[in-house]
Parts: sequence; C-alpha cells; structure tokens
Amino acid sequence: MVDLDCDLAIVGGGLAGGLIALAFAERRPGTRLLLIEQADHVGGNHIWSFFDGDVDTRDRWLVDPLVSRRWSQGHEVRFPGYGRQLDTPYNSIASPRFDAHVRSALGDRLLTGAAVDEVAPDRVRLADGRRIAARAVIDARGAGDLSALRCGWQKFVGQTLRLAQPHGVERPVIMDATVEQIDGYRFVYLLPRDAWTIFVEDTYYSDGPELDATGIAERIAAYAQAQGWQVEEIIHSESGVLPVVHGGDFDRYWPADDPVARAGVKAGLFQPMTGYSLPDAVRFAAWLVEQPLKGVPAATRAYAAAHWKQGFYYRLLGRMLFGAAVPAQRWRIFARFYRLRPGLIQRFYAGRSTIADRIRILCGRPPVRIRDAMHALLNPPA
Repeated sequence: MVDLDCDLAIVGGGLAGGLIALAFAERRPGTRLLLIEQADHVGGNHIWSFFDGDVDTRDRWLVDPLVSRRWSQGHEVRFPGYGRQLDTPYNSIASPRFDAHVRSALGDRLLTGAAVDEVAPDRVRLADGRRIAARAVIDARGAGDLSALRCGWQKFVGQTLRLAQPHGVERPVIMDATVEQIDGYRFVYLLPRDAWTIFVEDTYYSDGPELDATGIAERIAAYAQAQGWQVEEIIHSESGVLPVVHGGDFDRYWPADDPVARAGVKAGLFQPMTGYSLPDAVRFAAWLVEQPLKGVPAATRAYAAAHWKQGFYYRLLGRMLFGAAVPAQRWRIFARFYRLRPGLIQRFYAGRSTIADRIRILCGRPPVRIRDAMHALLNPPA
C-alpha cells in the first residue's frame, strides 16, 4: 500500500535536509519532493553562523534568503593578553527564519509532525502507518554511529539577552577566551543583534559530552554581570553538543552495505576540528541538485568518503588538541592560530586549507610540548 508518492523524500528537516529541499525547489522545481520532519517546525532551535568566505559566491543564492543578520564590519577574538579584529563579514541564520523560508518555498511538499519508523532506498514508513514511495530517499536525521568515531566535544549553552542599557559590542566576538578556563578550552561567543540585545554563548572544547546546562547558564549570568550588563529578559535559549572528530572508521560510521543515501552530520559532512557543518551542508546541497536521482545512495556515500579522506589533517589537529594539550592551556593553541594570516584562518573554518596553510599552522614554536604532541599522534585517545 502507498499513501504518498514522490521523486525525492528527504527525512529530517534540519539544516542539511532543509537546504537540499530548498535547492531542489529552486533549481529543479519539477521534482516531486517531500521533506519529512517529526517536529512541528523545521530547523530546530538554532542560530547558525558563517563567514563570507565559507560559502562560494556561486552558492550564495541558497543561503542569502535565509540570513537573519549580517555584520559587514567583520568580527573579533579575545585572548589573555591579545585581541584581534578581522575584516571578514559574518552572517547568522536563526531557525525561525529558516522555518518560515522553507515553508514558503515548499508549501504542501513539507510534512511536519511526522515521526518515521522505517527508511529504505525507495520508501519511507511513518509511525502513523502511512507509506511513502520515492525514486530516491535521503536520510538527514542527526548523527550516525558516533561509537565508530574518536571524538572530543564542542558543547555550549546560548542565550539571547535583552538588556536595560546598550551593551557596547559593535561586531561579533567569535571567541572571548579571557574567561576562566573550565572543563577544557572555554570561550564566550557574542552576537550583537541590536544596541540592547545580544546573543551570549558559553562554549567548551571538552573531553566528555556531558552538558551542565544549569551551571553554564549561571556562568552566562556571571559574564553579563562582569560586563556591567543588567539583563531584563532572556528571550531565547539553545544548547548543543557537537563531535570534534580526531579519528575513527568511516566504514563503520557509514557501512558500505547501508543502501540509504545520507546527508549532513549523518554523512559525516562537517569540519572535523570544529564540528562546523554549514559550509559543507551548502556545498552538498548545491552538488546534489545537479545529480541524477538514480544512483543517489552510491553517489552520496562516495562524496562523503572523499570528504572523510580530505579531513585527515583536521583530525590530526584534533588529536593534538585533545591528546597533547593540558585542558586549561588549550586556549594557547587557538591564540597562536589567530595570529596567522586572515586568509589562512578563513580557509581553515571553511575546511579548505591549502598545503601551505597546513604547513604554516604546524610551523614555529608549538603551543604544546613536542613530546606530548608525538605521543598524541602515535597513541590517539580511545
């Protein structure tokens, strides 16, 4: 029995799934697609951000309509004894805008409130018993088997604060690492929305994924107080735990005998060192919309396998960060990195470091002891 029929079924309405649906709606409007999301809205509860250089000019058509705020004046970083302003513009996408744009673009091709029981290469079965037949199915639901990977963790709690007075922050602060170092490398991330409203995210590069949301929220309040800010209202909150991958087995993460196409984090499409997925989600959606639907499972796995291979250098850096650096001193690695050329920094975040970039990052006086770095490389953490 078939209750619905389509050319392309995308399971999961997060960033990756939503971008694929938008790409097909724009560039291949004749494709009968269906975006399936178990929640009552798409995009979850997130603020995604990206530097201008993260997205190729030829792909900006896909993300520009989604941008909630752009800071053309660039951004800055702060470390003990050192700060720097960089000119690269910065952009943010808030999930309510993402949800509204996807709804407008897809109309009745969006199915929300639909839990999924089974995903196969040519069909999807919903928890309510409905069956969807499709020429191609893409699974874009969260992460895959993380036990197949060796990970550190980037975890955070963020709050949008409405203040009683102007906060005085003119541009995004990507890292304020002048704060007390707790649970690994800690920094505060700031996005000024207007003169009285600011998003404050307390972030950690930690060995474990446990997230003390209550304790971190208290640190956000303490940070605001230290800035002299009087908080009138918390108007938005979010939290997350992202894998920072420094090793593992791609064939376990995505077994070769799994016949269902994947996208997003479930396909391993993120920058291994940062957990940053937006640039890869955009590139993948723009690539996929040019591919024939026949053969999508094999094509997407080959794409993801090539991405895994290209990520070796970033996983090596992750091994050094988590295996060689004393947690309370990890900030020194990032402080040294942010003294390098702006173009190198930009390419790093986009996951497109050149050979010269990679050599330069590892050259010079290391922020960790050579002996510890070699031990981390030869004996990666479990």
